[in-house]
Amino acid sequence: MRTVAIFGVGLIGGSFALALRKAGFAGTILGVSSAQTIARAKELKVIDREATAEEAAAAADLIYLAQPILEIMACMPRLAAHVREGALVTDAGSTKIAIVEAGEAAFPGGQFLGGHPMAGREKRGVEAAEADLFQGRPYVLTPRRQGDLETPAASEFLEWMKKIGGIPVVLDPETHDRIVAYTSHLTQLASTALAATLDGRPEPRSGVFGPGLVENTRLALSSFDLWNDILATNRGPILEALRAYIDTLQGFCNDLNAAHMREQFARAERLAASIRSAQCSK
Repeated sequence: MRTVAIFGVGLIGGSFALALRKAGFAGTILGVSSAQTIARAKELKVIDREATAEEAAAAADLIYLAQPILEIMACMPRLAAHVREGALVTDAGSTKIAIVEAGEAAFPGGQFLGGHPMAGREKRGVEAAEADLFQGRPYVLTPRRQGDLETPAASEFLEWMKKIGGIPVVLDPETHDRIVAYTSHLTQLASTALAATLDGRPEPRSGVFGPGLVENTRLALSSFDLWNDILATNRGPILEALRAYIDTLQGFCNDLNAAHMREQFARAERLAASIRSAQCSK
């Protein structure tokens, strides 16, 4: 792999470029993004030079699509005629069914491999990029066929993924979208709902709050521009997760007695401890 083209040089795309460099990649990194982003990315030495979408697609051994979901899907058909044989196209989108379907249509023959690094933050932009963003984090791959992981280009990408600290997890797109609806999308919406509930109320503006409120509203800083695409492409699983969460909250409303709430606290504590234990073991 001698040339990498990153489409969308923001938090994820920029971090991927920095992570490759830190891991020893000595080739050329091209950036395809807005003029303002490209200028800043070059200033921060995130990319080597800018390129048009067509130039980047034709030159790259690896095309890394890190734009918002709907932009990724719109971009792929335009690139199809320019991607050379043997190159790999992958993405970093937060939902996978719609993207994988679009990728298979645009790039038949195993040239597209869906991906999702579980390493996002509430901050956006190339200034937020960091070389260690993927360290110890799951990096989901969603091939439609086992052979999609066994091409020379995919095998090399997998090796670089490990070098930058990602932990490969292989899932089908449907399973991925159902899981992240509960583990990622629900957490965002819970934080957003909490902040929206408190907005306009006098209590938070009293200054009487601890770190718990800050921690639980951190994701509420996320941009709707990004989440609009996620909500649009994973609506069914997200609604399922929201209904399950609402059922739990309704259970609290129906029964706040000590016996019932003790059980809920115990269940919650077990889950919270297991998540933290899993993180520590990576």
